[in-house]
Amino acid sequence: MGVGVRKYGASVYRSQRWAAVRLQAKRRDGFRCVKCGASGRLEVDHIKSVRKNPELSFDLSNLQSLCSGCHARKTAIEVGIAPLDPKRQAWRDLLKQKVTTNA
Repeated sequence: MGVGVRKYGASVYRSQRWAAVRLQAKRRDGFRCVKCGASGRLEVDHIKSVRKNPELSFDLSNLQSLCSGCHARKTAIEVGIAPLDPKRQAWRDLLKQKVTTNA
């Protein structure tokens, strides 16, 4: 978690309200990543950042359930790290799908 997120989001993430709305988001998304469909350990992501849009901190329409990989990719893009080449990403996605279907 970046310094900005800790500073701006600390009161959000420590609240009982966040725990409740986080569960609502996971339920709404069927306990699956909205990007790749993975289940298991999910992170609830703010589509529009808490830092720039604090008024949307608890807005369910501003939340999405993401697996750790999809969340890391989204965060990397937001902080300016270039996304993977589409062919390389397709290969990673194929491998991930293969592992998930064989598990």
